[in-house]
Amino acid sequence: MTVQRLDPGPRMSEAVCAGGLAFFAGQVPDDLTADITVQTRQVLDNVDAVAARLGGSKADIASVQVWLADMADFQGMNAVWDAWVDKANPPARATGGVALARPGMRVEMIVVMALPGRG
Repeated sequence: MTVQRLDPGPRMSEAVCAGGLAFFAGQVPDDLTADITVQTRQVLDNVDAVAARLGGSKADIASVQVWLADMADFQGMNAVWDAWVDKANPPARATGGVALARPGMRVEMIVVMALPGRG
């Protein structure tokens, strides 16, 4: 099996492709002072950008893990998610509350996407 890495760095890659799947690094917001709706939009914009770089789209996403620093943000995150998600091709999804890596970070998403034409 061939493994390809998107933007490999000393600690991690932006995504790793293997076996017809792309495994995204955790997608995080840019503005750590923003509320959950803005941060969720930023994360989903990042997801869209990585998917596009790999030749895919949100319709190709198989699974998403959503991590929230505070489960009280669940409704706010879902409001943005519901407006974004491909209604004809929703991924499997799980959401959990965790301590995130940086202060102010309210949401992080881990994505697994099927690579179009490779599986």
